[in-house]
Amino acid sequence: MIPLTKKKELLPSAGDSLPLYGFRRVDPALVEARFVDEFGQEHQIPWLQAAAENRLEECVPVQRFPVLKGRRVAPGWWWAATSGRHVHYGFGAMQTQVMLLDRDPQVTALACRPVELMWRGRGGKAVSHAPHLMARLADGSGVLIDCAGARGAGRRLIQRAVHVEAAAEAAGWHYRVVGAPTAAVDANVRWLAGYRHPRCAPGGLSSISECFRFPRPLVEGVRLLGDPIAVWPAVFHALWRGVLSAALDRPLHERVLTVSAPLGAGVHL
Repeated sequence: MIPLTKKKELLPSAGDSLPLYGFRRVDPALVEARFVDEFGQEHQIPWLQAAAENRLEECVPVQRFPVLKGRRVAPGWWWAATSGRHVHYGFGAMQTQVMLLDRDPQVTALACRPVELMWRGRGGKAVSHAPHLMARLADGSGVLIDCAGARGAGRRLIQRAVHVEAAAEAAGWHYRVVGAPTAAVDANVRWLAGYRHPRCAPGGLSSISECFRFPRPLVEGVRLLGDPIAVWPAVFHALWRGVLSAALDRPLHERVLTVSAPLGAGVHL
């Protein structure tokens, strides 16, 4: 008999995570994975094999993203600074999480719906679920992510999420269900994302890091570095990269206190 899961916290994220408990978990060894590689070839193999042997972050979406009436954000493409590739997303919440993952120093590559997990439910009924996002982490493991709606995760997602979590854990991966970030974090990161391309800092970031070695208001550092018109894009790029650290849970403005991040925290100049 498959035991019940215990209440636990999922990985921390910019949004609220969803504790999963009280549901039976399918045996991960019986979970199949369906994915379409970058050449358009479809595969269906055991999930544990797919997670160990395939670079799922390079796969195309396993399901198409339809244009739905009433949605504020239609399917589109996000240029990921992390990998230098375009990521195809399906809706607004997915785009937001792609943006947050793209800024995460632990993430080395990401994709939207690159894999569909399939298993047998009660009475042998076939069940499938394609998590909204997948990210490859610096340690080589992966993380599967689902986006909860504005009213939270629905019952259908909760029922399937517990099985996805079990499958992810068995493969040495992680799984989380996330909500939207706060309005301030969303607005600030979205602004900084406009400066994510390396061309915004053609001269590198070493001088910027040195300038903010001690905390100072953002605008004061910019003035010390030179012409503000030329310096602001590079400073915003440094904030995006995590070379500079500032409180992003409050409105970002020119007087916000800013300091260089420690080099050991995934920061590369």
